[in-house]
Amino acid sequence: MRSSRGFVPRRASASVSVSAWSVARRALLLLTMVALGAAGPACKTVRTRTPTVTVDTGERKVPFKVELAITPQEHERGLMYREHLAPDAGMLFISESPRRQVFWMKNTLIPLDMIFIGADWRIAGIVENAEPKTLSAREVAAPSQYVLEIGGGLSARYGIRAGQAVDFQAGATAK
Repeated sequence: MRSSRGFVPRRASASVSVSAWSVARRALLLLTMVALGAAGPACKTVRTRTPTVTVDTGERKVPFKVELAITPQEHERGLMYREHLAPDAGMLFISESPRRQVFWMKNTLIPLDMIFIGADWRIAGIVENAEPKTLSAREVAAPSQYVLEIGGGLSARYGIRAGQAVDFQAGATAK
């Protein structure tokens, strides 16, 4: 069964799924606390920035400031109802483990490129210029753990292709 966003949850036992999500949330919270300097008084100033995903095309590194979609509710909502997305912005969908992922664009108002990223942080495949307001399934053949959604046409413009490396920066700097 699909949610209104098209995220197809993996059918695992509830206890395993909840446990995995719980571990993922705790790990993300811990990373955020460390990045923000909550671990101790040695950090006097904290400057937060938006998390960034950078694609290395081989010719240049292309950064995108991203919002994170971690929970099932955030996956379901995604970029729905947005009328604009800056060319350097996107949303990173984070799954608990690599698997085949399917998205649709039912309530999404703008075309998007969907960059499917494996657990090894390499691009597994791309769906380019997904048409808004449609129920067509968008997926790639390879499993992915992350999906980066950016403005439609940007993958072609920047030369982003399958196999390229991707880097994630949590977005916080402690001084």
